[in-house]
Amino acid sequence: MPAVLITGAASGIGRAAALQFAHQGWDCLLVDISPAIAALPAHCLEQGAASAQAFALDLTDAQALAQLGCQLAELPALDALVNNAGISDSSGRPLAEQAPAQWQRLLRLNLQAPQALFDTCLPRLKPDARIVNVSSGAGHKAIPWRGLYSPSKAGLIAWSHSLAQRYPELGVTTLCPGFVRTELVQGLMDAGRLALADAVAKIPLGRLAEPEEMAAALVFLAQPQARVLSGQVLSVDGGSGIYGGSSRCALSTAVPAALHTPLHLQLQAGSNAACDGAWLQALQADAPAHAAATGERCQGVVSTQALAGGDLLEAVLSAGQQFAAAHARDASLLLLLPAGAPHGVPAWQHQTALAAARMLVATLACEWATQGLRINTLLLSPEQATGATVAQLLPLVRFLTGARAQFVTGQSLDISGTKESHHG
Repeated sequence: MPAVLITGAASGIGRAAALQFAHQGWDCLLVDISPAIAALPAHCLEQGAASAQAFALDLTDAQALAQLGCQLAELPALDALVNNAGISDSSGRPLAEQAPAQWQRLLRLNLQAPQALFDTCLPRLKPDARIVNVSSGAGHKAIPWRGLYSPSKAGLIAWSHSLAQRYPELGVTTLCPGFVRTELVQGLMDAGRLALADAVAKIPLGRLAEPEEMAAALVFLAQPQARVLSGQVLSVDGGSGIYGGSSRCALSTAVPAALHTPLHLQLQAGSNAACDGAWLQALQADAPAHAAATGERCQGVVSTQALAGGDLLEAVLSAGQQFAAAHARDASLLLLLPAGAPHGVPAWQHQTALAAARMLVATLACEWATQGLRINTLLLSPEQATGATVAQLLPLVRFLTGARAQFVTGQSLDISGTKESHHG
């Protein structure tokens, strides 16, 4: 059975992830500074974990990490490491007035501890192991009066990217959660200290995420099928990271689909016979394994229209308009875009069009959110668009269009591995 080590596992996202890994039969190694971690292995075993063991330790303590390393030597090799532990600064004290002791603790846990734990676990990682680092939307946008929280999360994103480059055999990804209904957030709302309408004011999808949704993303990123995302950041934030409007987002009254809801996935074909044929064949071959006899199904569409050449922005807009005309609400569109410039098109020209297309996707995501419609993109290499690797991408496609990613919208993920798509 695969084995995973999860930090910050005693509560919130970490606990939800532990239970989902357990449900899939993983060996679960659970780390937290809280004594409450001692009770979690029993719950994991009830959920179906192959085994479960708790480690109550301070991740900023070098001696405790050394002892953990010795213990890991006697346990199964790790298929995945999830760096989830972290703290915030709720003091409200400006950084200019903070003593070193106040900000050093946060920096050690949020940024330095994941690096130290990786070094500790490295001898026990399988050659193709996956590393998932939990950052935050605060790593992309400064949140004042939260101490070094935003800087620490930005540093974690950068470290993840560099780690992916240093260890290409591993899969290294970053999860950036948005506003999640953790025990702390729910307590603030119950006490009247936080209004739900205020909490979702900048979230286009109009609701908070549940810890189980973040856990579902973590579990997917820890799978072998997610290695194609190595070096990428997955923002599971309801669109808050892309929203630049001045108006308040409306509070959604829709009930999210259950995470296990089956997916009905269709192809929106373009005019490139090779691309359309490869994706249609892969979808048809994959369909029987995911067929649902009866009941509710999520509606997903994967579009190859933008792979056909021609005006990229026009192709994205046309695909979006066709999708919106066919789906009034509660559906997901995944656009496939060419990461590199087509033959005869200068790289600078393609990069200009690609930047505009990605912003168009973000704009559509914000406009559609109140209808429960989502849109995301994958940037592909020519081989990924037409070759044998198409079938290998289907687990990622199904994840992004399905219920487990229903808090993901407006995201563009470059899985092409080409330098041009990053630097033009």
